[in-house]
Amino acid sequence: CISRASASVLNLNCSLVLLPMCRSLLTFVRGTHAVSSRKTRRLLDKSKTFHVACGVAICVFSVVHVSAHLVNVVNFSVSYSDDFPALNLARYRGEVRHKHIHFFPGITGVLLVLILFLMFTSSSYCIRVSNYEIFWYTHNLFIIFYIILMVHMVGGALKYQTNIEAHPPGCLRANQSSTEQQGEDLEQREDEEGRCREDAHFQPHYPQTWLWVSGPLCLYCVERFYRYIRSSDPVTIVTVVRHPCDVIELRMLKKNFRARPGQYIVLNCPGVSSFENHPFTLTTCPTENKETFGIHLRVVGDWTERFTQLLLPPPKIDLEVLPMFQQRIYPKLYVDGPFGSPSEEVFNYDVSLCVAGGIGVTPFACVLHALLDGWTGFRLQRLYFVWVCRELQSFYWFAELLCALHHKLWQENRPDYFNLKLYISQTDGLQSMSEEKYRPLSSRLLVGRPKWKLLLDEIGKSNKHKRVGVFCCGPKGISRTLHRLCNSARSSGTTFEFNKESFC
Repeated sequence: CISRASASVLNLNCSLVLLPMCRSLLTFVRGTHAVSSRKTRRLLDKSKTFHVACGVAICVFSVVHVSAHLVNVVNFSVSYSDDFPALNLARYRGEVRHKHIHFFPGITGVLLVLILFLMFTSSSYCIRVSNYEIFWYTHNLFIIFYIILMVHMVGGALKYQTNIEAHPPGCLRANQSSTEQQGEDLEQREDEEGRCREDAHFQPHYPQTWLWVSGPLCLYCVERFYRYIRSSDPVTIVTVVRHPCDVIELRMLKKNFRARPGQYIVLNCPGVSSFENHPFTLTTCPTENKETFGIHLRVVGDWTERFTQLLLPPPKIDLEVLPMFQQRIYPKLYVDGPFGSPSEEVFNYDVSLCVAGGIGVTPFACVLHALLDGWTGFRLQRLYFVWVCRELQSFYWFAELLCALHHKLWQENRPDYFNLKLYISQTDGLQSMSEEKYRPLSSRLLVGRPKWKLLLDEIGKSNKHKRVGVFCCGPKGISRTLHRLCNSARSSGTTFEFNKESFC
């Protein structure tokens, strides 16, 4: 039966789709010594892709499941059984009972399809970019979805026989006359062994969905409860800095907060919305000498705009007398995390290439801060850093960090450790970083877009027979190009392994 087969596939995918969303569990697993293989950690970094694949499979097999049941409604009427009335939906032969929709499985099925349609359509890239709130609220309908899913089969139309031993298929019923039989072979079936001992009994299939989803659902609920307890303490906002191109730097302090370079956190600001949580990559991690951590966020969308207004409210110019000192009052903020990301693997390669597009530089800013703060215990021997921006002002977000790291490595006589290239793609009204303190950056500033193939060939020739980790956070066009080039063979024998931030 197609409807039952597709239902089994749906049960499997509905159970698996929750596992990639257990962020704390994945972060714990990838940080343990048990997961020592880089390939295993890279598979964990594909959790979002796996989640999307399960979601698409749920949508596809939902269409198959619904179509099969619609065909069953017609078949139950066309193939009306006079011998087994309990199996019929129709009251008489030829009746197509639309009343089938009003059965409990029919009502719950319509609700499941409606919720699934809302979740699927709101997950498109255009909606997530233009209005993230729609994606967030519709995706939280999964709670109702799973409740309805577990009771969907109660009172189903599909039934199975419960007394096959007493009523085997093909046996003669007590009221069946011998005139219906012809030939000697048929006369032999009148024996007691060939007759049914009782009428056939049927009952609906027992709901089994809860057996599939209860385990992952309980695991997800425990994980969410743990994250709620961990993020219940509000953080202290230390400083807020406004950077060019609508970028806000936020420095925070939280007790017992520990993080590694490349990880990200999830912010919740009740002053904006109590139900919305947004991920942001850490640009600075706590150290032994500095307990603060920070993020850089770009003001794009309703949530970031309202959040920025709370952090930096417009000045009140109608005051006649300005106070000598006015303490800034920041909104209440909760932090969940940190969570693991592919950028954590930058230090686990001998050679790494970090490619950033615009605000996508944030995962690698934390890596650069770690190098500047003197982190030790990693195998990284050379770091290539490529940053592509449309506007020159964007480079000022981390200009001081790049210059400080450049001077530190020169003082340590390691100028080849950090290879920096800056690209500005927008040439209209082009200016240069004329400030004296930014001279190391102005000499590495290039106009146009990078020639990715030539760049990878150059890195391959300089690092023959080595494995180079390629990390990218930026536009899809750059990621696709790098992914394709990394998969192509290199004459120098260098292997490029592509890693991409899943939430960029």
